Amino acid sequence: MTVFDCSIIYFPKIENAAGNITPIHGGKDIPFDIARIFYLYDIPGGEERGAHAHKECHQLLVAASGSFDILLDDGSTKRLVTLNRPFMGLHIPPGIWAAELGFSSGSICLVLASHLYSESDYIRNYPDYLGFVNTTVEK
Repeated sequence: MTVFDCSIIYFPKIENAAGNITPIHGGKDIPFDIARIFYLYDIPGGEERGAHAHKECHQLLVAASGSFDILLDDGSTKRLVTLNRPFMGLHIPPGIWAAELGFSSGSICLVLASHLYSESDYIRNYPDYLGFVNTTVEK
């Protein structure tokens, strides 16, 4: 996987004078079935979150409110993506190191995940991540 395998996905936006709605269907609008949903909030402006990779789990990040950047890293290339619209999300496949940064005040990061939480799926140490990427590339 490379940082260019991470893609922005635009979702339907159903507009109404009383407010908009954006439905997201796992396996249809995104390339995986949804097993878990969580969100990050009350993050002080300018703080960072994430800074890990997954071995198997796909994630889709959405700026449900506010904005933030995602620094993607595949071990050789880095890419910065900004999320600031609730009708678009960033698909992050397994094997990509991702860190969320530069949260605007009051932002909410919605995360849709392909797997239930499992600590063994996380790579939280960057040198370990580089070893994982090098081992995966050699296979």
